[in-house]
Amino acid sequence: MPEIKPNEVYTTQETQELLKISNSTIKRLLKSGLLRANKIGKQYRIMGHEILKMLSPEVDKKATEKYQKIKISAREKTRDW
Repeated sequence: MPEIKPNEVYTTQETQELLKISNSTIKRLLKSGLLRANKIGKQYRIMGHEILKMLSPEVDKKATEKYQKIKISAREKTRDW
């Protein structure tokens, strides 16, 4: 199974393939608000973070915490430059 990366941007087609769901199901998820997306022109783009949040809030929380630690570490290291 392919890995869902939190900071990656996915199309609805890619999301369907990752989740193994139909086109009508992805539309229902978007319409109901269970899966958040941004509309670019006439197409939707979905952040990996949103897919993870829908699948497993615990995994999403861990990924967010790890990202925040890396972000803080990077700020501290570049502060002295």
